[in-house]
Amino acid sequence: MTRIFTKFLLFLSLFSIRLSLSLTGFLLLGMSSVILGASGFSLGVDHLEEIEFSILNGKKVGLLTHPAGRNGSGKSTVEVFRDSSKVDLVALFGPEHGIYGDEKASVLVEDKVDHRTGLPVFSLYGKFRKPTVNMLSKIDALIIDLQDVGVRCYTYVSCMRYAMEACFENGVEVIILDRPNPLGGEKLAGPMIDEQWMSYVGAFPMPFVHGMTIGELALWSKKTPGVLKVDETSRKTGSLTIVPMKGWQRQMVWPDTGLDWFPTSPNIPTLDSVAGYPMTGLGAQLGKFRHGIGTKHPFRFLTFEGKTPEELKSALDKSEIPGLSFQTKLLQNSKGEEIAGVYIVLKDWNQWNPTALAFHMMRLSALWETSSPFKSASEAEAKLFNKHVGSTLWWEALLREGASINPHKFIEVWNQEAQAFRDQTQAYLLY
Repeated sequence: MTRIFTKFLLFLSLFSIRLSLSLTGFLLLGMSSVILGASGFSLGVDHLEEIEFSILNGKKVGLLTHPAGRNGSGKSTVEVFRDSSKVDLVALFGPEHGIYGDEKASVLVEDKVDHRTGLPVFSLYGKFRKPTVNMLSKIDALIIDLQDVGVRCYTYVSCMRYAMEACFENGVEVIILDRPNPLGGEKLAGPMIDEQWMSYVGAFPMPFVHGMTIGELALWSKKTPGVLKVDETSRKTGSLTIVPMKGWQRQMVWPDTGLDWFPTSPNIPTLDSVAGYPMTGLGAQLGKFRHGIGTKHPFRFLTFEGKTPEELKSALDKSEIPGLSFQTKLLQNSKGEEIAGVYIVLKDWNQWNPTALAFHMMRLSALWETSSPFKSASEAEAKLFNKHVGSTLWWEALLREGASINPHKFIEVWNQEAQAFRDQTQAYLLY
């Protein structure tokens, strides 16, 4: 069964309208005319508060969240739940970086007891990625409130998928508190992922920049055979409830919501780095490019060993990447040392392709390094690279053509594939 709390009528008084639609497995809750903030926007967690947590009546719940899981006033969802007598919160679940958000990327996190609440915290980025039967045994519903950044390899959506699978297999309801995609709902970019490269950094068959909210991803994966790695009976009978945002539209980016940005992970402290993540993350996977980790502009500040900032800027300018310009800049790293490099300026949002720069960085790495970092990559390095990028065709062309590779040609094909993906998933878009 799927239950979606979605737009129904804008000016209904605040009450729940539940319609059981047995043929589709949907349950819809009519939206209300509650007074919204100046931006006319509110989060899924705010919507849940507005209906006085009524869908949680009589249920013991677990909460999968992190420090960016907050309501519109900036209060953590953990505190929102603990402060309400209508929520029986009995366990917490943490993704990569931990429930406090202070663990480094790719570092395993142990189970612990939350010092704020005394509740058990089950790590889903430690010994287990998928909730175990024991973890789920004392809850009736798992609430997921994770702030994504709209990029396939960012592991919070992977964590959501694995959690959904476990819950469906064990008869536990999944409740998604929807949140904005900070890149908006219209940008799709980068290659689809080949099945052979799917992993925890590529858990969904979608473009690298996917243009969906976590609620939309959950709905699509629930309703589409094969996306979740569960048997058909578990997929069809699994219970999914989505509590949507109100007032969000696909063209909105984060500043349009009026919300403050809370870091989703140590290296995504600002919106500057949110936009930088899909631009440079793949491009610095192999080779001598560095993308500003340790400076105040992670993912937006490029250096290349052996090249001056002026040489790097000149090469990037010649790449003619729509929507971007480049400025030489002097920053300090975490050790207080000065670093000269190039800052990426996003000058035209409409022209900007979020992943294009990364593939031009790969071309320059092949040009500038005596031994191409792609040809000289170890088997493990090549595998990790391809798990992130996802395209065997690109990898083979990179090995074959090196610095003569034409990223523009690939980008054009990927744009077509991204549009096909949007057409296929259109029915699952909530906004």
